[in-house]
Parts: sequence; C-alpha cells; structure tokens
Amino acid sequence: MIRTEPAVFVRSAGRKADFIRDDRPMVVFAGKSNVGKSSVINCLLGRKNLARVGAAPGKTTNVNYFLVADSLWFVDLPGYGYARRPQAEIDRWGRLMEDFFAESERISFGVQIVDGRHSPTALDQQMSALFGGCGCPWAVAANKWDKLKKSEMEPNLARIRQVLDLGEDILLVPFSAEKRTGRDELLGAISARV
Repeated sequence: MIRTEPAVFVRSAGRKADFIRDDRPMVVFAGKSNVGKSSVINCLLGRKNLARVGAAPGKTTNVNYFLVADSLWFVDLPGYGYARRPQAEIDRWGRLMEDFFAESERISFGVQIVDGRHSPTALDQQMSALFGGCGCPWAVAANKWDKLKKSEMEPNLARIRQVLDLGEDILLVPFSAEKRTGRDELLGAISARV
C-alpha cells in the first residue's frame, strides 16, 4: 500500500504553463462540482481539510497539486457541471481540462468520482470517455454510498457501470468519504499502478 504521509499542498495551476511536470507518478481526480471530490481526497490521505471542502459547489477552480510522501502527486481537477460561477469562468475550467488531458501521458492513474445515489450525467460520461481515451488505468469511485438503502446498492452499481459503459477491467468502488468505505480498495488499486 502506498504511503499517504506526509501530504502537502504545493500548487494551484490556473493555466497550462503552471502544470507540474516531473518524473513522479500522478494520480488524477475528476468529478462533478458537487460530488465530494475534496472529501474523497482527504479520506484517502487520512486528513480533514488538506483539499478544501466547499459549502457550495465549484470550490476547486484550478488544477491543484498535492505531494504525497514526497513520491507521487494527487491532482485535483476543477469540478465540472453545476457551479454558481460566471459562464466565462466555467469556460476557462473547460479549457484548463482540455489542456490537462492533452498531456495525458503524464497520468499514472485516474479516479473518476460519481454520486453513487444517482445515474451518471452526460458530463460524467464525457469524463469517462476522456479517461478511457487517454490510455491510463483508472477507476470509478461511487461516492456518498452511505446515503443509499441496502436495496439500492446493487442496482445503482449496475446502472453506473452501464451508463458509463465501463468494461469489466475498470474498477468500480462503492465509496463513502464519511464512513471510509472503499478507502482501502481504492488505495490498493492506486498502489498497484504507481
């Protein structure tokens, strides 16, 4: 299992020129603005507020780099979808994501975070296609799993796999940042690839 300490915030990149490019493996996290991306990162790192958790969606507006155990990067991408921001700002995020994925050979492992309670959106499907198209290994974390009734769990997993068109080789992890459900499984998948 990878070491997750120490973990420190290093840089927030608002343009392509500010992206970090070194030889360390890069684990990239992507998800909708309100899916709990920062909470997932904090859970994996065993920290409370390293990645900023916002009261309103759209808190992550740049590409944020966290150095983990001085040996790999956790990269928090801007959230997509719902956010109360000017359209020009939302468009900037889109261009930033395009620039980031244009250098996809730097991605060692991708983690797409979806809301386990709901069917994935068209934007979730686009993100899956981006990860699938870049050739990097990746997994999907179905967050907020603790909010589901037991009877909803299997059908929701099947629906996520179908809507995102996930092959059997793509790991789909029921995850709860609050309860730490799925944490070890996701860290194990990351460890196997970096």
